[in-house]
Amino acid sequence: MGLNATPLSERVHIGIFGSINAGKSSIINAITGQDAAIVSDYSGTTTDPVYKSMELLPLGPVVLIDTPGLDDKGELGQLRVEKSHRVLEKTDIAVIVLDASVGLTEDNRQLIERIEQKGIPYILAMNKSDVPGASDVQASLDAEERDKYIFVSAKTGEGIHELKEKIAALAPKTGEKKLIADLLNKGDMVILVVPIDASAPKGRLILPQQQVIRDVLEAYATSVVIRETEVAATIKALGTKPRLVVTDSQAFKTVSEQTPLDIPLTSFSILFARYKGNLGQLVEGVRKLDNLKDGDKVLISEGCTHHRQCEDIGTVKLPNWIKKHTNKEINYEFTSGGHFPTDLSDYDLIIHCGACMLNEKEVQYRLAQAKEQGVPMTNYGTAIAHMHGILDRALAPFKDYGDI
Repeated sequence: MGLNATPLSERVHIGIFGSINAGKSSIINAITGQDAAIVSDYSGTTTDPVYKSMELLPLGPVVLIDTPGLDDKGELGQLRVEKSHRVLEKTDIAVIVLDASVGLTEDNRQLIERIEQKGIPYILAMNKSDVPGASDVQASLDAEERDKYIFVSAKTGEGIHELKEKIAALAPKTGEKKLIADLLNKGDMVILVVPIDASAPKGRLILPQQQVIRDVLEAYATSVVIRETEVAATIKALGTKPRLVVTDSQAFKTVSEQTPLDIPLTSFSILFARYKGNLGQLVEGVRKLDNLKDGDKVLISEGCTHHRQCEDIGTVKLPNWIKKHTNKEINYEFTSGGHFPTDLSDYDLIIHCGACMLNEKEVQYRLAQAKEQGVPMTNYGTAIAHMHGILDRALAPFKDYGDI
């Protein structure tokens, strides 16, 4: 993805589902107008979900997800089917591709039930409408049933334009939620604190920092980007009080000590919790840190994968802060990337990263999963602020916005 490309987490995720050889990959190629997915006459060509980022008119930036067949057999086949089901966790719009010469199968019906339970908007696309037998299936449907489907052919292009229009019509509304712009007025100044340590990527800012800078610009405000050692000097040099200070959560303590109490302070992680999660649930979950006991198990989960440094926040710094805060012997498990356990009942607390690499759908799924199973969940910024005794201060900028 290029430097100016829309981040994956900000793109509409379109999941393409269906039985083996229903033509899922061919449909992707037809709606994109390019060979975006591998097509083969052999069954089960797609063995893992394949993600393709692109611009899809009239919708805009999207991620198309090609999934394994729902009717894959055997032990490996069942694992592939489960991977297809896991894609639903991040799917904004589902397209269920059916073989028009076969019609709706039991596997399709079970998937539709899952999708409806999750409240995901979906389209039933009868592919291969040009093959023998397709007309018989179509004729067997009454008018009400026929209206539920769109009949398409990836081979001839029939119905593909209509399919794209239907996908666009189901897209979630964007542009209403803001990371930071709604907290600012035109002309405001914001200090962004970006530590440069062993874990900082060489030569670039990380995604949360980039996105916050862009949102500050959207508000016609000014961002001043500094290191954590320069906070006090920068505030003094500005000559005007900044509207807000936003820091990397790891530097919360030192930044708080340098920032006068009349200047609002928060973190990138808390901004993202508000933007795509449920800040109230995360604040409620952080209280569990005060009640952990010896032997309790904490899941620390990150939405991305990266090379862990000696002072990694998830595996090193957070456990050390928790040890100091609780004085208890805690057991830890760590997950990263797309892996998030289905069964959370073994954990006493979940601490998640800011989730800048996950789309809102997946963040909401993880929060709902924890809530349904009665497991408290919080995130890095909220937990670190709480353990440093500055949570109320870090949440103060949002008090008037109904977030907590």
